[in-house]
Amino acid sequence: MDDSLYFSEQHHQVREMVREFAQAHVAPVAREFDRSETFPWENVKRMSELGLLGVPWPEELGGAGMDELSYYVAIHEMAKVDASHAITISAHTNLGTSPIVMFGTEAQRRCYVPLLASGSVLGGFGLTEPGAGSDAGGTATTAVDRGDHYVLNGSKIFITHGGVGEIFVATARTEPGRGSRGITSFIVTKDTVDLDTCRAVGVGHAADLPKTPGVRAGKKEEKMGWRASDTRELIFEDAVVPKENVLGKPGEGFINFLKTLDAGRIGIAALSLGIAEGAYEEALRYAGVRKQFGRAIGSFQGVHFQLADMALQIEAGRHLTFHAAWLKQHGKPFKKEAAMAKLFCSELAMRATTTAVQIFGGYGYTTEYPVERMMRDAKVCEIGEGTSEIQRIVIAREILGDIVQ
Repeated sequence: MDDSLYFSEQHHQVREMVREFAQAHVAPVAREFDRSETFPWENVKRMSELGLLGVPWPEELGGAGMDELSYYVAIHEMAKVDASHAITISAHTNLGTSPIVMFGTEAQRRCYVPLLASGSVLGGFGLTEPGAGSDAGGTATTAVDRGDHYVLNGSKIFITHGGVGEIFVATARTEPGRGSRGITSFIVTKDTVDLDTCRAVGVGHAADLPKTPGVRAGKKEEKMGWRASDTRELIFEDAVVPKENVLGKPGEGFINFLKTLDAGRIGIAALSLGIAEGAYEEALRYAGVRKQFGRAIGSFQGVHFQLADMALQIEAGRHLTFHAAWLKQHGKPFKKEAAMAKLFCSELAMRATTTAVQIFGGYGYTTEYPVERMMRDAKVCEIGEGTSEIQRIVIAREILGDIVQ
């Protein structure tokens, strides 16, 4: 891809910085952290020092003061090496921080965004429930008005940073019987489950941040992929949330979360594209050194076709992803393009990693090489932040308009 179409010198510098960091600090530990399901706190500390946990947010709010394209470049480059580190950046920024930036009051932004944008604590996004996945409008968590506060009861599942995070934006039903219009979003807080580690490393815990009574982390999920990323339940048991922690207007929580997910889909597209490129680069190298029948397997036409298809689809994915990012950055409509990028790149990640494992043969099925981890990491990209089926629905509605309403 002609980088001049979307990228400035700053974007190239961000890409090089992330590449150097990933090779120096992520690649050496990715395999072991995946095996042991270890959350990478020391690398979170390093990423916060580099500004990677607040790339698109202004410096006066604790961010790095760069643009949104820089943020997507960072996710893309990190995911080439390890998706767990990439989703830590993505979920924290797109899901944990951006709703407060977009919909928060000035007081809320000043209170929470500096902690998040600086990487002092991690954030998360509580939408999915046991009975409300793709049908997020089926939210069952309740919020009862008690005058100067709400009392929340219910639970969220599959929450990235549900255990390690301290600041969350979550939805609850404030007006039963009104469907999606009866859902409100709230800012809630809790202590990280890794207090001792966070105190030792110097990141991840804000002792002075008031915590929401009744909010706690639930069970940790044992996952196929993204195993060095923290995924847990988030539980509300008579959680007392002051009214100043309502995010946006009451009843508009669902609408605001849809806007959040539109942007998040570009992040997952960039992450998926990174996984695909990482697998492609591994397969390309291996095809040049692995010999069978007296010559490198890359000299066989069957492998030519596999690598050519991967290169073709990655190039297409780059344009879809960074075009959507460019549209968003320039304030243009991007819902359709974000869904297209997320759909194409997530499915590409599965195809590319499966092909890479095939090129590696038996070695690809072992943990000796990273392609099996990449294949496991790719699958959830077709599910999280809107399944492939949901993306097709979004695209169809955008192109057909009233016909499908």
